[in-house]
Amino acid sequence: MKHFFLIDPKLLLFGFLITFFSSYGQTFFISIFNLEIRNYYELSDGGFGLIYALATLSSSFILIWFAKLIDKIDLRIYSIIICGGLALACFGMFYSYESIFYLFLIIFSLRFFGQGAMGHAGDTTLSRYFGLNRGKALSVGNLGVMFGFMIFPLITVYTMKNFNWHEVWFLSTITIIAICIPIIIISLVGHEIRHKKFKVNLENKNELKNKKNIKIIFDKKFYIYLPVSIASPFISTGLQFHQIFIINEKGWTLELLAESFVFLGFFSIIGLIFGGPIVDKFETKKVVIFSLAPLLLSIFVLYFFNNQISIFIYMSLLGLNLGLTFPSIGSLWAELWGLENLGSIKAILHSCGVFASALAPVLFGLFIDLGFGMISIFTISLFIILISIFLPLKYN
Repeated sequence: MKHFFLIDPKLLLFGFLITFFSSYGQTFFISIFNLEIRNYYELSDGGFGLIYALATLSSSFILIWFAKLIDKIDLRIYSIIICGGLALACFGMFYSYESIFYLFLIIFSLRFFGQGAMGHAGDTTLSRYFGLNRGKALSVGNLGVMFGFMIFPLITVYTMKNFNWHEVWFLSTITIIAICIPIIIISLVGHEIRHKKFKVNLENKNELKNKKNIKIIFDKKFYIYLPVSIASPFISTGLQFHQIFIINEKGWTLELLAESFVFLGFFSIIGLIFGGPIVDKFETKKVVIFSLAPLLLSIFVLYFFNNQISIFIYMSLLGLNLGLTFPSIGSLWAELWGLENLGSIKAILHSCGVFASALAPVLFGLFIDLGFGMISIFTISLFIILISIFLPLKYN
């Protein structure tokens, strides 16, 4: 393992950092401000969920085209563009002009640059350049997300006791400009040499798996493994977006929620520690469904238990699922279809995940507005998990 960290430490730093700062565009971070945003724009749970869904869906469609650029332009230029875009989006939330369309544009930008493009960039880069160590590299890169889970909610909740929610977004802008972008530039110094070696190795291996996007969507494997790929984004996004509703239903506090994210992050790291080496050792398509077991347990704990200890168990299981999912899903599509056009292939899959994560807030929000919140969240989540397990078992 020590040798692995010496292979390309600067690229591992890049993967970690870009996923860490993608947190500003992730649902778990945006939803901390759920109540403040809804009050500011006078929206219901379902109304905000609808705007969030439309913005996320729009970002997923454009991402299919935009994310392919990572295969065609210098990674350094691509990274600066998307990090700068996220900084502008955070500043836009700080400014908060009182217009529903303006809110839509800001949410769109946060989701597109943060959750979409930055997550895609880290995932694609580490999958592409680490070869047989792909699973471990994805685990290290996605530690950024996990540390984001552990750090940002706690800092944000306690910062909001001294600053208003607009000012928290301004501080987010400053951290991207002053910390994220400079370190990313440093970590990619000499990238042209790395990419040249990758192209030479690719030609020597005579990679024949690569397919055009249009062929992939007609491949049966795509539809067998698509549900298991989007189950976790759908369910976890829906739960995180409506986490304020959930803690109010359960009688939990915002401080308790922030503290529970530490458990989510910690067990995500445990999942990554075990998930990466497992992916490198076994065929991903044979083990990927096991990542859903903790997610299945987490929704049972959430629905049937109300005491304060249950929020830590629920978040721990949710984190374990996320930790196992990141390397397994990240490696699955490279295993199925090769590396040369991986950015384009992952753009489709990433967009499908974003599409799924867009549906959850509005769907859950609709049932919350109708008074069927917790039972509908449990039932929909259970159905998706069972379908995701059934298809690979039946057709593998």
